[in-house]
Amino acid sequence: MSERRTRRRSPPARRKARKTRTDWRRVDALGEAELDAAARADADAQPTDAEFWKSARLVFPERKLAVSLRLDRDVVDWFRAQGRGYQTRINAVLRAYMRAHRETR
Repeated sequence: MSERRTRRRSPPARRKARKTRTDWRRVDALGEAELDAAARADADAQPTDAEFWKSARLVFPERKLAVSLRLDRDVVDWFRAQGRGYQTRINAVLRAYMRAHRETR
């Protein structure tokens, strides 16, 4: 009986909203035409068409493996001090190390 269970978690209501540099009041005041013009003016946010999506494919990330790992306290403190997502950053550092050393062999 290998039944997978999905857990859904909602953020606690008391959690503070993340601060951003976006002026959301200004964004909310814009009309559709103004939003469209602003998006088209951004070189990194150009609209896509059917041709763009023609060769697209859906790729799901692999599930993470939960492990117990002993790390020096100062290393963990430093990553935690970087803020939310510190475990993802530790994983990225380990992945970069793995790739660098895999290519040299």
